Amino acid sequence: MGVPTHRSCHFYFAALGIILLTVAIRLPSLLHPQPIDSEAMYSVVANEIVDGGRPYADAVERKPPLLFWTYAAVFKIAGKFNWKALHIVALVWALCATAGLYVIGRELVDRNTGLIAALFYGVFQPFWWWKNLSFDAEMLMNLPIIWAWAIAFRRGSSRLRPELFAAGAFLGAAFLLKQPAAIAAVPLGIYLLLPSYRVSRSLTRTNSIIQAAMLTAGFFAALGLVTIVLWKQGILHDAFYWTIADHDVPHVFWHKGIVTTVTFVAACLPLVIGAILACRDRDEIWAGKMAERRALLGLLAASVIGAAAGARFYPHYYVQLIPPLALLAASYYARLWSRTIQPPHWFLRPGVTYAWLALTIIVFSIKHWTGLAPRRQPSETGEYLFAHSDPADRIFVWGQSPEIYLDAHRRPACRYITTFPLTGYVFGGPVPGFDTRSRILPGAWSTLEQDFARHPPTYIVDVQPEPKSAQYPVKNFPILAKLLAERYQPVTHTAEGVIYRMR
Repeated sequence: MGVPTHRSCHFYFAALGIILLTVAIRLPSLLHPQPIDSEAMYSVVANEIVDGGRPYADAVERKPPLLFWTYAAVFKIAGKFNWKALHIVALVWALCATAGLYVIGRELVDRNTGLIAALFYGVFQPFWWWKNLSFDAEMLMNLPIIWAWAIAFRRGSSRLRPELFAAGAFLGAAFLLKQPAAIAAVPLGIYLLLPSYRVSRSLTRTNSIIQAAMLTAGFFAALGLVTIVLWKQGILHDAFYWTIADHDVPHVFWHKGIVTTVTFVAACLPLVIGAILACRDRDEIWAGKMAERRALLGLLAASVIGAAAGARFYPHYYVQLIPPLALLAASYYARLWSRTIQPPHWFLRPGVTYAWLALTIIVFSIKHWTGLAPRRQPSETGEYLFAHSDPADRIFVWGQSPEIYLDAHRRPACRYITTFPLTGYVFGGPVPGFDTRSRILPGAWSTLEQDFARHPPTYIVDVQPEPKSAQYPVKNFPILAKLLAERYQPVTHTAEGVIYRMR
């Protein structure tokens, strides 16, 4: 066994530092005793799966099935409502993504570039907003996308490259975690067909076509396998509707898009500047790697399209931009910090950029701690229901508040764990002057009555009790209003709304 060299020791210390820094950045989530943001929706569906239910049939949410199965696997092993376990898995997921970026950066340039790309992902993935600490769909899909690209960028002697089948399967898995991930397969497929790719690897056009076909086959193999599972469970039609068909764009939230984009650019400015400068420096960084440069720019463009596709511009949508930005920026900062090049501006001097990065970490941490601090306690409604109902009781929450099911530890009485199919609610926020009743899912109210007939709700929670301020007051929906008047009575008011109990 050889004695470790100074360089290898430096590498191991740097890798350990990145791991510890990633843990420190995600510490607010590791210590948070509640689900974070959309984790609540996914957890309600996952718990139904653990209890023997099926996604889309017993609990409706609009994400692809692999996301719910991932959550269900965590709760099946660690127990339902185990938020610490869920957030530890999120940390491991983030660390695996940083490892993938290290592999890509090392393959493209060198180990230092890989380490810096990993560092940037650990720092900037949960940028600014505390909600970005959640185990969200964008964070989930980033991992298989990153490793698919790591496989594709790998140098090897084989002309057929059978490993590209695995890369395609990873991309299929990413799509099955969040729909916009599918677009990340496009620039990778184009990369395999570029003349510059063939020249750099001494391939023929036939070799290139075979490799692209291998990638495509892996993608559709993953989709085909999941399609069979959904068909066997009898929910293939429902899964297709909720994940694909029910995603129109009724309104473009331009103002939110401008504000969120400006905030993202400001928060991640070191990445943005580094990526721009890396793209401009074609001769030094990208000599002999023009195909990879074009592919990364294609991935960045695809990620921008994916973030904007829903026209809602939620902050967590921008998480999918972090991997390509981190890789592009790392290739520039690796040369800057090694003193290989002179900084073109004073604010890019190594000392200034180190201080800038440290300040960014501190500001992000403050935002995360202060954002999660007021949300450590379960909802007052959930605590009441937990104390006053039996474990076998079902409840129904009128509104977009799935966390109440989790706080109460009670199963939903209806598959609509959030009531957007019953109201036509537009994701992204209220649209002034727009009547959403035209968007109510045909047959949704009949489905509600059927679900209530199978397992009547012992309690119904109305989180929009004030007609003057409520977007969807119960009185505007005759079926529910009649049910509450005839069979239920209000038992208490909480901070979230009014709780009704079956007479």
